[in-house]
Amino acid sequence: MSEIIRANTVLPAVRTPFTVRTADGLTLIGEIARPLDKPTGAILCLHPLPTAGGMMDSHLFKKAANRLPALAGISVVRFNTRGTASDAGRSEGHFDNGVGEGLDLQAMLSYCFDELQLTNLWVVGWSFGTDLALQHAKDPRHKGLILLSPPLRTSTPEQLMYWNSDSRPMIALIPEFDDYLPPAQARQRFSRIEHVELIAVDGAKHLWVGEPSVYRVLSEIVRRVAPERLPLPTQF
Repeated sequence: MSEIIRANTVLPAVRTPFTVRTADGLTLIGEIARPLDKPTGAILCLHPLPTAGGMMDSHLFKKAANRLPALAGISVVRFNTRGTASDAGRSEGHFDNGVGEGLDLQAMLSYCFDELQLTNLWVVGWSFGTDLALQHAKDPRHKGLILLSPPLRTSTPEQLMYWNSDSRPMIALIPEFDDYLPPAQARQRFSRIEHVELIAVDGAKHLWVGEPSVYRVLSEIVRRVAPERLPLPTQF
């Protein structure tokens, strides 16, 4: 008998904790959730602002790890940036407002490609994580950026302009009721990037609370990483 996928549903995957060393000598903690069968691709998750409670277990990314390996064959890599703690543990170091965290992202991308041997890898940032992606995710091996609730809190116009020299896809999901950068302002701020795809999501808020919002976000991720696996099931 089928069961409805709910907020606490955990579907089968191979879940492996790991640690990564940064160029400035810090140890970061993380986890990869791999599908039991042949993978279709992978995502590297950059979590929301740790000083506001963001971490690798923030609900969207925890649900991605709990569902996408089984539903879409996608490997999900999550980690805590420097100084950030979750149930999995605390990464060494201290919050650096997105500056030192650039070294964290570079170390994680190298780990994803050199150690985990992932292919078809996309960088998925949420809130604070979108600024990390825009400023530091320049490794030529990943396939593109998926930005969830980007506040553009620390990204400068010059940093945004960089992406006009990088033709990889950039998709930004903008909640209708975002507290920091709702759709109208997002269209203005992102106008510097010629090829960005902005998607306004009706009824959604910055934190994407509620199963309809979660389903929409996960579906948009799958649409880029493994479109042949849509639509995502709502039961298992």
